Amino acid sequence: MSSGGRKICFVTGSRADFGLLVWPMRAIRQTPGLTLQLIATGMHLAPEFGYTFNVIHEEGFEVDERIETLLSSDSGAGVAKSVGLGVIGFADAFTRLQPDLVVVLGDRFEMFAAAQAAMFMRLPMAHLFGGDVTEGAVDESTRHAISKMSHLHFTSNQGSTRRLMQLGEHPSRIHTIGSVGIDAIKHLDPMNRDDIGDAIGMPLGERNALITFHPVTVEAGRSVAELDELFAALSTLDPAFRLIFTLANADAEGRALNERTKAFASGRPNTIAVASLGQLRYLSLMSQVDLVIGNSSSGVLEAPSFGVPTVDIGDRQKGRERAASVFHAAPERGAIAAAIAAGLQRGREDTVNPYGDGKSSRRFADIVAKIPDFRRLLAKGFYELPASGARP
Repeated sequence: MSSGGRKICFVTGSRADFGLLVWPMRAIRQTPGLTLQLIATGMHLAPEFGYTFNVIHEEGFEVDERIETLLSSDSGAGVAKSVGLGVIGFADAFTRLQPDLVVVLGDRFEMFAAAQAAMFMRLPMAHLFGGDVTEGAVDESTRHAISKMSHLHFTSNQGSTRRLMQLGEHPSRIHTIGSVGIDAIKHLDPMNRDDIGDAIGMPLGERNALITFHPVTVEAGRSVAELDELFAALSTLDPAFRLIFTLANADAEGRALNERTKAFASGRPNTIAVASLGQLRYLSLMSQVDLVIGNSSSGVLEAPSFGVPTVDIGDRQKGRERAASVFHAAPERGAIAAAIAAGLQRGREDTVNPYGDGKSSRRFADIVAKIPDFRRLLAKGFYELPASGARP
């Protein structure tokens, strides 16, 4: 934590959200009059998910508070109890840190817990990437709930801005800045192919794919069946094709998917499964592979900036705006195989990414710095759209 200035407290619970928060946090730290605070929770503190707490320090950040939330269960009840533990932990942490503004990103249950604690403690809160749509995940509900508990919004696209207005958020509190994930790509000094191979424990081949499959959290029991369909499609590829899996998040059914993924990787040549790559290795790998496959948001948001084709499986990212390089596939082996073939035929080529220009983090920090009194944001009304439904 830096000293002096209004305290801007970020919450990070996973490798994914931390990778997106790196540049906004750096922008805040570089802005006069603002002080960075950071709380680490969730998967960062769990060895089975790569203990990515160390990555935070490697990126040059000091953690002000650690909050243990994860139970050794990926059932719905286990996740619900983790939220309860999180609310208690965040209440204690916020009491100690006394932040002027809490910043949460996205839709994971750790963010939901932080938002609840901040709301009841009357702490002003900023939400990154509210208004997005992912119809195939329970994240859809938690994201909209976090938006309603927040007082300031930073969206990745105009569609999300419009949806927040439909939720009753006032236009003056919503700022369309683009995706901060693109900022990381624009600042990237990527590793070369040999160094990537050394870092992940397998040299890259002539053909390579980066694969992440997270639970489909709306409908219990579906995730394993859909993952098996992906495995069936991948099994039709030439064994020389290198497959690099990153494991699933700690959502309901996540552990079951990870055990299945590790078993598949151990039984197929030229295939590995890693808990976490870290931002540098992950983005460097994305810059080299022939395909990004799975249902992670990174395939939709970040991969187009590298021109790499994405095979997006199932409904987890349904509703998001997509670049021309993103090929959707139903969670069925034939459809997945067809999308893989289409992606390989397209190949890598320059692609217009609808999610930003790499300057989102600076926009975010500048907007935050210009707000004279965060506590004046606490009083919220419900914004009624004009009768015609048109934007003002």
